[in-house]
Amino acid sequence: MNGINILVVEDEKNQRILLKRLLKKEGNEPEEAENGNDAIRAFDRGDFDLVLLDQRLPDMSGIEVLKKLKEINPIIPVIILTAYANVEDAVNAMKLGAYHYLTKPINPDELTIIIKNAFESLKLKRENEELKETLKEKFRYDKIIYASSAMEEIMSIVSRAAGSYANVLITGESGTGKELIAGAIHNLSKRDKKNFVTTHLAALPETLVEAELFGYEKGAFTGADKRRIGKFEFASGGTIFLDEIGELPQSVQVKLLRVIQEKKIVRLGSNEEIPVDARVICATNKKIENEVENGTFRQDLFYRLNVIRIHLPPLRRRKEDIPLLIDHFVRVHSQKEQKRIKGLTDEAMKNLLKYNFPGNIRELENIIEQAIVLARGEYLTKESLPVSIIQKKRITAGKLNETIERIEKEMIQESLRRNDWNQSNAASELGISERVLRYKMNKYGVKKKV
Repeated sequence: MNGINILVVEDEKNQRILLKRLLKKEGNEPEEAENGNDAIRAFDRGDFDLVLLDQRLPDMSGIEVLKKLKEINPIIPVIILTAYANVEDAVNAMKLGAYHYLTKPINPDELTIIIKNAFESLKLKRENEELKETLKEKFRYDKIIYASSAMEEIMSIVSRAAGSYANVLITGESGTGKELIAGAIHNLSKRDKKNFVTTHLAALPETLVEAELFGYEKGAFTGADKRRIGKFEFASGGTIFLDEIGELPQSVQVKLLRVIQEKKIVRLGSNEEIPVDARVICATNKKIENEVENGTFRQDLFYRLNVIRIHLPPLRRRKEDIPLLIDHFVRVHSQKEQKRIKGLTDEAMKNLLKYNFPGNIRELENIIEQAIVLARGEYLTKESLPVSIIQKKRITAGKLNETIERIEKEMIQESLRRNDWNQSNAASELGISERVLRYKMNKYGVKKKV
């Protein structure tokens, strides 16, 4: 954590001294501000990597300061510190872009870990911002909308994977945006001037999969009244995206393996080998290792496809992305429906933030589109949302720390169980380091039951 430039905004002198002492111990040289206006001026002229911001200041609230800081530089992480915790304030702060929300008295170890993670997140954001500037004309980042550290990690992998020729396997639940990620890899690669060809294998009858992928000659089968170029041949020089690869018939799996190994295809009804050079990106919502284990998917083909692995988290694991996605979908569908929708009421937003979205981003977009079609005013209200989403019973919030810790503990236990208590895999899935995972396990007393 050495060398992080941190602005400490705290009106109580003893608290500032305590925080500065802790930060200097970690090798940093923090700068301090006693009130909101001083903080905004210092932030505007300085080059900070992170801000520790007290919620209550003598001249303005921490939320007001947060808004101003985000206007100056939206990617710098801001950690809110408060002695008065409540869920509504936390949700509001997160919607406005706060990285984390801590209650006093501050646990030094926890703060150190959060600062370290925030700085790593910032480095990824800066890396992605540089990439956006360099490739602004060739890659439409506006289609991939995110604020979460989990998606920052994924976009970092995407940028590195794009520079190689290795095959990529993208996994994740339906609706998480696997095709967008595949398109991003293609558009960032040296193949971007050639075709990006998509094939949704689950939508094809088994008898037509081979013909669709490799093409056919006239008379190859009943109804083949002319030659047809297959998807691999059309994608040569570019990229082919095979969605739902777990649905590929076993009879075609060996032929796909041969195409990947030899870079040649043979059209149905022909003996002629045709050279093809298509990068293969596959996606599946299945746990494909189980398909390999039960013999329905070839192990050698799996190894050929699984060179670079990208796992997209479900939307319920990246809820900080929801407000940004909602803003985007409101703009898109308001324009499409020719309506002047300004946004959502706070009540509608709260209901969406509490919902788990089993259909992920695709479901969220459908909800917003439907709400806009039915909307009568300038704002989408709770009544605009599907009945299944509306929280009928008011949830009484306890202390914020208790709420956050309970959710964290449940997520950690669930991830560890899902990964057979493999801490490395669980940490990767949760988007945290193994060190942080071990710290949290010890903090919450999470242990494997023997």
